[in-house]
Amino acid sequence: MMRIFSVALAMLLVVDSRSAGAQRVETGFLNRTVTIAGRAFPYQLYVPSAYPSSSQRWPVILFLHGAGERGADGLLQTAVGLPTAIRRDASRYPAIVIIPQTPPDSTWLGTPADFAIAALDQTLAEFRTDADRVYLTGLSLGGNGTWNLAYKYPDRFAAIAPVCGFVTPFRRLQGSRAIVPNDTGAAMFAALAKRLGRLPTWIVHGEVDPVVPVAESQRAAEAMKAAGGDVRYTEIIGGGHDVWDLTYASPQFREWLFAQRRTPGSMK
Repeated sequence: MMRIFSVALAMLLVVDSRSAGAQRVETGFLNRTVTIAGRAFPYQLYVPSAYPSSSQRWPVILFLHGAGERGADGLLQTAVGLPTAIRRDASRYPAIVIIPQTPPDSTWLGTPADFAIAALDQTLAEFRTDADRVYLTGLSLGGNGTWNLAYKYPDRFAAIAPVCGFVTPFRRLQGSRAIVPNDTGAAMFAALAKRLGRLPTWIVHGEVDPVVPVAESQRAAEAMKAAGGDVRYTEIIGGGHDVWDLTYASPQFREWLFAQRRTPGSMK
């Protein structure tokens, strides 16, 4: 009888051990994959070290990289912008961060945009998150992607922050096209502003950006202000293209970002 009890206890301990292992949550930068139409897209997911021991619902940030980080390794996009700020001091960004990578010679339009949203949906389903505190930000090409995803899904985000981004298509950039269908020039910016409504937006650009004209962000900010939008515009005097390090290191930026919450009907 004692032997039977010992065997049963040992089996129970094995089951408990396996259950504990199944419940263990990895933290840090993690490899993830999402599949769309039979094609697998790799991305990185940052999970704060405090996540496993907490019971709170965590804010989520979707970060879109620039043209220089395009690829298929699923890693290069973590070497710039927001991921770099997290590596320097993780305490500054207490959030789950999704870091997708667009394939070579592509933009954050079409399938890559769908991939980013699929990665977001997968993360919201997998982790204990706050759907009313989902933020979208990106730099350069990712700034263009930020405008694009915000235009397509204005009700999904609590706030957006395009950094040195652009709205007008870049003719020399393969795959670049208008975010707003059938609109060009001033009408395109006005249509974008109308679509975003009161979505909290902070636009950042360098005054002497040699890659993306600062006029792109100026025109977007002006259109949003004219439409009564909730917009902040920061033009970094003397700043070139790489103003993202200053942006993501800014305490004021982080304070503003995490203070935003999605409110039903606020886009109207």
